Amino acid sequence: MRVSLLAVATATALLTTPALAQSSNDATELDPVVVTATRNPDDALLVPAAIDVITAAEIGRAQPKIDLSESLQRVPGVVARDRQNQAQDLQVSVRGFGARATFGVRGVRLYTDGIPATMPDGQGQVSHFPLESAGRIEVLRGPFSALYGNASGGVISLFTADAPDQPLVRAGLIAGDDGLQRSSVSFHTPTGRRDDGDFLLDLVNVDSDGYRDHSAARRSSGQALLRGTFANEARYTLLLNSLDLEADDPQGLTLEQLQGDRRAASDGALAFDTRKTVRQHQLGARIEQELSASHAYAVTAYGGNRQTTQMLSVPVAVQRDNPLHNGGAIDLDRDYFGIDSRWRWSTQLWQRPFSVTTGLDYEVSDEHRLGNENFIGETIGVVGALRRDERNRVTARDVYVQADWEPAERWRINIGARHSRVEFDSDDHFFTDINPDDSGTLEYSRTSPVAGVLFRATDRLSVYANTGGGFETPTFSELAYRSDGLGGLNDALRPARSRNHELGLRARTDRLDWSAAVFQSRTEDELVVVANDGGRSIYGNAGISRRRGLELAASGELADRWHFASSYTLLDARYLTDFAVCAEAPCGEQDRLIEAGRHIPGLSRHSAWAELRWSPSDRTDILLDGRFVDRVHVDDGNSEAAPAYTRFDLAAEHRFSIAGLDWRGFVRLNNLFDRDIIGSVIVNSGGGRYYEPSPGRNWLVGLSASRSFE
Repeated sequence: MRVSLLAVATATALLTTPALAQSSNDATELDPVVVTATRNPDDALLVPAAIDVITAAEIGRAQPKIDLSESLQRVPGVVARDRQNQAQDLQVSVRGFGARATFGVRGVRLYTDGIPATMPDGQGQVSHFPLESAGRIEVLRGPFSALYGNASGGVISLFTADAPDQPLVRAGLIAGDDGLQRSSVSFHTPTGRRDDGDFLLDLVNVDSDGYRDHSAARRSSGQALLRGTFANEARYTLLLNSLDLEADDPQGLTLEQLQGDRRAASDGALAFDTRKTVRQHQLGARIEQELSASHAYAVTAYGGNRQTTQMLSVPVAVQRDNPLHNGGAIDLDRDYFGIDSRWRWSTQLWQRPFSVTTGLDYEVSDEHRLGNENFIGETIGVVGALRRDERNRVTARDVYVQADWEPAERWRINIGARHSRVEFDSDDHFFTDINPDDSGTLEYSRTSPVAGVLFRATDRLSVYANTGGGFETPTFSELAYRSDGLGGLNDALRPARSRNHELGLRARTDRLDWSAAVFQSRTEDELVVVANDGGRSIYGNAGISRRRGLELAASGELADRWHFASSYTLLDARYLTDFAVCAEAPCGEQDRLIEAGRHIPGLSRHSAWAELRWSPSDRTDILLDGRFVDRVHVDDGNSEAAPAYTRFDLAAEHRFSIAGLDWRGFVRLNNLFDRDIIGSVIVNSGGGRYYEPSPGRNWLVGLSASRSFE
């Protein structure tokens, strides 16, 4: 409490102190350069795809930089929900892909400095994203996402900033409601001449009691990045990061529980002390070499280990009655590694610029998964007898090619294809007379073509269109259980296949940037939950579904010292064919029919965000932002929905210099009008525990100090 009061007093003083330093946000804004869509640096105005850039200033301005949900709301078509539950990570979806995820991220590819944060089966995590030193975040939506492989409904890439011209040390502390404390220490320095490279080290610790009962969490993360140039002019990057997470899991609430106490945890969460721990360490390296004016190559290699233990609230009776049940305590030890080798050839085709990028991508995830009972005798919430022991391996082998041609001065054509082959191999080490050997293998493969064309109508306006295919395999956890009640991989589960189309505009003037896009995706064999049985989700395919919508974004200067940014998304996501679900496995007779025309759950039809920023001086920013989210259906039958809401946040940031240090302080008041909000939902959750409420009015204050050295 003393720390929080001190932080409040300090931040208040900062906002009334005469400014002595030039704003770090006053750096000259350059045209946004992106690499995610074409794999080569280019002006976003010349890229025939929907891609947005979130700058370092936007990531950090009056924000705690705790998770991606703070920044991704700026991008239309993207949903990133803070679940108030660090045991389950964020919910992230792009144009409706990934909405089914009950934990982790599905259907969206994630990268940090070119290193995948998505496993080869399509399961991703964002808890280790290094926001403290983020230089920009690129978000790619639409058909060109398929060039990144399996589960590419969209691509989110974080890139670490360059170090400053002089060595810099920075430390910061943020405090807020519900016992939130975030502390950070950073050291950034150039190495040798400024063009040679840099070194960045960031350490961050986040502690919170949590908004809800039984939602306390502690997360420590660190990243070290070294960039430089070899004697042969090849560029290298070395990246090391780690994550240490301990979090209680309050689980979702039913509608009745929500109306009683919004801060409550579920009864099962309290009884079984549901919780999760994660330890992750990862090392990556990248080498880029220009062999000549026409040829260049890049090689990225990485490896890591992620250890996860989790206590679930599976009822004791369910495990005792079913000798084939895998238990309610999980112990997962995963090693993963991969390599992406890429070659680029630049030349001329009919005397116009032409380039080809081709590459090989090899990824492996090798895990040892144990399942134990979550009870011993009459004591629950402890690790008991072994119920599952298997080694699982996922291997992805991909080949891709992408060609870029400017057939005329104002035209650009980009085409490509990626062939993906994903193999699943499960080796069962736990079998008895009544529990047979469930070892097995599965393989999925698909070629996904894409094509786009851009016309630069003027120097400030571009029109583009693109089309392509998409491919998403089930993850290992989604293959784990079968609808017939037997063991082994769910070999009846087919990958989802999409056809995606997009038409867009992008414009830039001296005072205004804006973009618009319309899109449609038609998916065969959508992956859905067909049954929840004893704490296990059983997946099936849902025939044909469709997502179509409109995205708008605009930002600019309203008047001197007044700036705005805004985004809007219209998304109509529906099942086009009937499919059946059942109450429990084995699924024999049809239990319930999901009729064509139902909305895909976890998505809102309308969502909008806007920010108004006033900068009365070069060192002070005052911000008001608002967000509207339409109602969100919670299950495939659309039987219930989280209500629509509108939320406003108010924040101020001030920067100044004193005692030889550069200071940054901010205060933030979230949910200004104290609305009751359902921040996220757990799609198709068993027992109707769909709802994850967000806090009412809550505050944050932060203070950081930095110093540069000659």
